[in-house]
Amino acid sequence: MTRIDFHSNVPEKIHYACRLVRKARTADCRVVVFAERADLAALDTALWTFMEQEFVPHVMANDALAARTPVILTDSDTAELPHHEVLINLSNATPSNFASFERLLEIVSTEENEAAAGRERYRFYKQRGYPLNHFVAEKS
Repeated sequence: MTRIDFHSNVPEKIHYACRLVRKARTADCRVVVFAERADLAALDTALWTFMEQEFVPHVMANDALAARTPVILTDSDTAELPHHEVLINLSNATPSNFASFERLLEIVSTEENEAAAGRERYRFYKQRGYPLNHFVAEKS
């Protein structure tokens, strides 16, 4: 069963996602990030510039190198994916493919509409019996 971790009250979700991707990669996990197109573009840029001395290899799900790349970015929860270890959700939607992943990390920002959508997703998973963890981001 998919382990689900909620990270709420996140002030800068793109930067926060970069930190989670880096942490997962340090643990040698393969990651898929699901987000709206605008957030994916911002995340793509941020992963190139996040750490001055590091590079996080990543491509879009439809890229020819996706099967050999540890971090996949997608705005489609029906895209064919080469791995199903960690899914990071930056969108307000419940990814339809979340149950095919070992772990789901839900990132919920401080914006009220995102917080409300996050609460709905939390209830959805809880009603279905998924193990849930909740982490509240510390303000910097």
